[in-house]
Amino acid sequence: MQRSMGARHLVMIAMGGVIGSGLFLSSGYTISQAGPLGAVIAYAVGAIVVYLVMACLGELAVAYPVSGAFHIYAARSINPATGFATAWLYWLCWVVALGSEFTAAGILMQRWFPSVDVWVWCLIFAALLFVLNAISARVFGETEFWFSIIKVTAILVLIVLGGMAIFGFAPLSAEPHPPVFFENFNTENGLFPVGISGIVVTSLAVFYAFSGSELIGVAAGETKDPGKNIPKALRTTVIRLVIFFIGAIVIIAAIVPYEQTGVTDSPFVTVYDYIGIPFAADFMNFVIITALLSAGNSGLFSCARMLFSLAEEGHAPRAFTRLTKRGIPLVALSVSMIGGLASLVSSVVAPGTVYLMLVSVAGFAVVAVWMSITASLFFHRRKFVREGGDVSALEYKTPLYPLVPILAFVLLAISMVAVAFDPNQVAALYFGVPFTAACYLYFWWRHGRKKQQHEQSRV
Repeated sequence: MQRSMGARHLVMIAMGGVIGSGLFLSSGYTISQAGPLGAVIAYAVGAIVVYLVMACLGELAVAYPVSGAFHIYAARSINPATGFATAWLYWLCWVVALGSEFTAAGILMQRWFPSVDVWVWCLIFAALLFVLNAISARVFGETEFWFSIIKVTAILVLIVLGGMAIFGFAPLSAEPHPPVFFENFNTENGLFPVGISGIVVTSLAVFYAFSGSELIGVAAGETKDPGKNIPKALRTTVIRLVIFFIGAIVIIAAIVPYEQTGVTDSPFVTVYDYIGIPFAADFMNFVIITALLSAGNSGLFSCARMLFSLAEEGHAPRAFTRLTKRGIPLVALSVSMIGGLASLVSSVVAPGTVYLMLVSVAGFAVVAVWMSITASLFFHRRKFVREGGDVSALEYKTPLYPLVPILAFVLLAISMVAVAFDPNQVAALYFGVPFTAACYLYFWWRHGRKKQQHEQSRV
């Protein structure tokens, strides 16, 4: 693999994976579930957890700067079976995401081209992302950079002009708007109209909304000067996500009345109309399509690197290690794209069975992978010190060890337990836990059993 990406590419890859339809489409629903202030608090808690996980990821990514590295961290710090399960959970997570991104983008294209079937757009977008990933890692990184610039610009416009409109300044609007300040935060039922439980349930969904930030670890093997660029990218990513997510939620909650949240297709369109952005609906349609393709682009990159890394460890067919002259794992890329298209087909053919299972495992995978990262850092540092390593000499070290990895793991474990009490998300446990157990059993059957037999034969 070629080290051709810099810090700005890493930041935008992570931003591309995180900022998607969840923020642009579902943020209004989040506010309706937790209340205006509750949604802000839920996103603040999510941001804290993201910071803790990223702090752990930084030390691991610098220590093991290899492509598709999540399962490498777990395999070397915990045990190979955990690494194997982590890899397949994460691969499946993004494969399912690919199918849903293509479908959603195809549906949105029908606003402009109603006579063209959704499946045609799905194939066009799949081909586009495949080509962008197949050329070179730098082309992928550059494309993701510009995809993300569009999304970031849309959010900044909302925050800056929306912030001005809150205080009565809306220069683009034909109608004068009196200052609304933050009156909408105080609803008819108080600051927390659905109680504290709304914040807890929403915070679970917020963890999923922040998923994708860990993509920096996947791209570590193709990064120039990882000791310098990875920590820089992690810090920049966390700061920007906090500003963009919490800033956007505050503006939306202040301008859109609580009773109207969750009703409109996109709260961004509502705010854009309010501040006088021309062609707000068409502009946001374009931005959301870009966001979906950006997330799909990052997801396909991640899937291919995960399969490549598994094969290098001897836990997947060796064919996945084949590289093009430009350092692209084309076989792994092709299989991942086929998996994404299979997910898309299952969403149409078997939405209540196969696709439900896939989506549930994907939701479970996000928190499971973050737990794996924090646990890996905890055991990695213990092993490093036990073997005589000098912590002060590390290029990047997780602050406040062991508090940070332990606190992150506990908060993530609590969210996983809380899922069991939410009927809308409990399917994640029903399918995620058995899938993980199956990965461990298969690994033992395929590798552990043979190793045991080999050792017995030597005796």
